[in-house]
Amino acid sequence: MKRLLSFFILSLMMISCGGDDDICESGEGTPRMKIMFKKADKITTLDSLKIYVNYGARTVDLGWSRNADSILIPLRVDDSPYTEFFVKTQRKGDSSKVRINYSTKSVYVSPGCGAKLNYENVSGQLLKSNPVVKVESGQNFIQNEEKTNLYLVF
Repeated sequence: MKRLLSFFILSLMMISCGGDDDICESGEGTPRMKIMFKKADKITTLDSLKIYVNYGARTVDLGWSRNADSILIPLRVDDSPYTEFFVKTQRKGDSSKVRINYSTKSVYVSPGCGAKLNYENVSGQLLKSNPVVKVESGQNFIQNEEKTNLYLVF
């Protein structure tokens, strides 16, 4: 009888966890910015790419990407109106500096996830060129990670 009662209590505990306990599943969290690459006005794949993102208190190395046609970059979630990142295509080469300007809007998602940030009025500014030649805008708001928000032209 004790085993049956223990099994019943354990089973009840297992099935009582509902969807609210799942934290930010299926992309409900704050979205990242999608960036694609161009050469001669055509979408291109880069052999190698290294991204560093300045988050204010520290700069984070996102590592090397090989054969990349796009990259997702997490933007700042503090009150800063911009995020800066650096782009390299060669180990010993120069790096370009790009600033992403935006305004943020907090949106309630669910009890488990809480709120997320949506980015609006997104625009890019090239602060230091080489290897990036220019920056072109895509969709000017970020609500999910499906649409391209910025194009880096090499």
